[in-house]
Amino acid sequence: KSSVQTIGEEQIQNPYTELLVLKGHQDIVRFLVQIDDCRFASAGDDGIIFLWNAQTGEKLYELHGHTHKITAIAPFSSSDVTEEKIDLIITASADRTVIVWDCTSGRQVQKVSCFHSTVKCLTVLQRLNVWLSGGSDLCVWNRKLDLLCKTSHLTDAGISALVELPKNCVAAAVGKELIIFRLSASNNGSEGWNVLEVKRLVDHQDNISSLVSVNDLTFVTGSHVGELIVWDALDWTKQASECNFWDSSVHPDVQPEIKLSQSPNETSVQHLTSDEECVFAAVGKGIYVYNLQMKRVIACQRTAHDSSVLHIEKLPNRQLISCSEDGSVRIWELREKQQLPAELVPTGFFNMWGFGRANKQANQAAKKMQENTPMYFLELVGDLIGHSSAVQMFLYFGELGLATCSADHLIILWKDGERESSLRSLTLFKKLAQNGDLQLRL
Repeated sequence: KSSVQTIGEEQIQNPYTELLVLKGHQDIVRFLVQIDDCRFASAGDDGIIFLWNAQTGEKLYELHGHTHKITAIAPFSSSDVTEEKIDLIITASADRTVIVWDCTSGRQVQKVSCFHSTVKCLTVLQRLNVWLSGGSDLCVWNRKLDLLCKTSHLTDAGISALVELPKNCVAAAVGKELIIFRLSASNNGSEGWNVLEVKRLVDHQDNISSLVSVNDLTFVTGSHVGELIVWDALDWTKQASECNFWDSSVHPDVQPEIKLSQSPNETSVQHLTSDEECVFAAVGKGIYVYNLQMKRVIACQRTAHDSSVLHIEKLPNRQLISCSEDGSVRIWELREKQQLPAELVPTGFFNMWGFGRANKQANQAAKKMQENTPMYFLELVGDLIGHSSAVQMFLYFGELGLATCSADHLIILWKDGERESSLRSLTLFKKLAQNGDLQLRL
């Protein structure tokens, strides 16, 4: 019997009772990126980019220019003092090209074809008005796609993820290593730039699979073997780590499953996100809430889905949304657990170093800390069933709803049924009022 939670048809706290199915893609849709409050772009393995209206589901533009699958996409809203704001998106493809698109006209602004390998990630540094491409090397570009500078060849595996750090620095995930680069403009007043490697961090035991900035002081990385490391964003020192996500011995509430071996997919940190107070991690089939101040996991669902969780986001309220290879999208609420005075909490619960047993004194200290700190749990409050294959990621548009993309080639806009019903009633009322006014004039 599956240990995954189930929820009945009566989902009182799930507002998404209506959906719009958006068709157009011919292959797996892997990326969604928000352009503004009501527009977003989608891209995937068919190499086509679509621009959509999140309110109506209307297809605004269909962008053709790549010949292979899209490997990265990033929004880039730029504006000079002399011109008005322009909404751009940058796309990279396995055809070893990068294209800048104008979202207002749907036109191709610029195309670069000088790459020696596939660009796997794109990051925009708005403050410096430049953007970075990561592949077998790190390149720095201006918004006209002029190459400002690049590193020497780093590795055949290439850069898998990039994150912006303070003081004009970036962290690049290259296999097991985290490389810190510093960008600087030339002092002689020319357009020249420099990119300098300043440090290599080799604390991970396996390839880095996820990278997220928490704030100007902290960033976090996750690896394929379930390691989470919290870093100081200013001096790049290791602040804390968590290595026990998948260890059933530290989960008192969950009946351990009998397995001959641990599958790598069940330990991998697939995605990280943060609200500055906590880091939310998708690890294997589970989701975990790691409190940065306490340096420990405060809530978890080891089997949140039947298959690997691919994407997770925290909503403005106390809710989380997760999506999975099993085709489902689930809404969770972080709730405080009411502990009984006599309830015993295991002293080894998510030891931040991930090894060894604490001594008796440490056990007592841990027990005392547990008595004084609230415990939380994740309650399933909504289950969105609509896709027939793996849901790759989603975008949250607030009152406009939720957009999800999938390996079934579809995008679904999930809508708040009550809000949509009210809007339809309001539209009908206005039409009736206009018709009545017209009849009075006649």
